[in-house]
Formats: sequence, C-alpha cells, structure tokens
Amino acid sequence: MTIKNVVLVHGNFVDGSGWHGVYDHLTRDGYRVAVVQNPTISLDGDVAVTHQVLDSLGGPAVLVGHSYGGVVITEAGNHPNVAALVYIAAFAPDTGESVSSLIADPPPGTPPPPILPPVNGLLFLDRDKFAASFAADVPEKLAAFMADSQVPAGVDALGGAVTEPAWRSKPSWYLVTTDDRMIPPAAQRAMSERAKAAVTETPGSHAVFVSRPAVVAAVISQAAQEA
Repeated sequence: MTIKNVVLVHGNFVDGSGWHGVYDHLTRDGYRVAVVQNPTISLDGDVAVTHQVLDSLGGPAVLVGHSYGGVVITEAGNHPNVAALVYIAAFAPDTGESVSSLIADPPPGTPPPPILPPVNGLLFLDRDKFAASFAADVPEKLAAFMADSQVPAGVDALGGAVTEPAWRSKPSWYLVTTDDRMIPPAAQRAMSERAKAAVTETPGSHAVFVSRPAVVAAVISQAAQEA
C-alpha cells in the first residue's frame, strides 16, 4: 500500500518555501504533503517542531530531509508515524555525530562550506559565495534571492548531536547530488552506504530540491510505494 503522507524538512540557510516545486509534483500525484518550518536554531527545537507535524497526521508518513534537515529526520524519524526516511543531499549522522563534526575534516581538495563566523550565536553563508556553493544550477536571479533571504542557522543547530539514528530501524532512501559543493558527493555516498539506503544519483547542486524538483519527488514517491 502506498503511503500518502509526506513531511518535508528543510535545511540551514533556507526555509520551507524552497520545497514548492517538490510539493507541486507530490500533491498532483495525490500525496498529502506537510512542510515543516523548522527554526534551525537548535536540533532539539527542530525535532520538536517536526514531531508536532507528525503528531497531526492520521497515518504513516515518509519523512524527508534536505542538508541539515537530514540530521533532524535522523533524530525525529523515531516517531511512530514515520514509515520511511528520504535524504536529499543530506547529512545522515550516526550516534553522537552532528553537522559540525561531519564537516570538520573535509576530503582533501574539498573546500569547506563558506559559513561565516557566528554573530550572537547565528550563522550565515557568505553571500558572495552562496550561488556557487549552494545553488550553482539555480537561475541566477533566484540564487541571488536565496542568498539575500537566508535564514540564520544557530550554532546549536550545527552542533546538535544525534542520540538514536532512525535509519537503524527505518528503511531509507538517499538522493546523491554529484555536483554538490556543500556536502561532497563522496561524503553523501559514505553516509548513504552506512545507512543502508537505496541510492539514486543525479547531476545537481546542493539546491537540487529547487533546481530538479521532479527528480526529488520521484525518489520520495519511490519510498512511499516501497516502504
């Protein structure tokens, strides 16, 4: 039986509106889609907001996370309404891991994400490097808007460590973006293999949920049908 509930969790520096294209594809195919507007100030806070959405559903759901949203779904995915996890160019941490620990030692020759030093506990990406690093295949004007409308990320969000990874008990799917300059594709492959996820690869930047919504929706639909 195909699962009909889908919950979308955005990552750092963006908000839930970036899922609009994915939302359109999924709702057209008959899915009930909820978009979590997680504040990205702390992992605990984002898990709590995600649990609120999951509590409101009348049945099982596919829980989807992009980037830092993968950390959120890894922790929040232990909720009883979650039937499957989908990682979209996302972090899939193990116990005790966080975004901060996973990006601390990038592969040789891989530049770290252009995160500026924190101000009052909040982080932004360097505006001038945003498009190249985060949204290289997004139309120029839209990428500029995304850079100028960034949602600040809390230091506590990046440092939030997972206690019980849901991928150990829930089936997982993973979309690897081969042109990603935020999370290296090699790191994505390593995390997806560790989680024993069903893997799809696609050309695309870190903002693949904006630039290639049909591809993202297809992976989510696959999870909903096969979980």
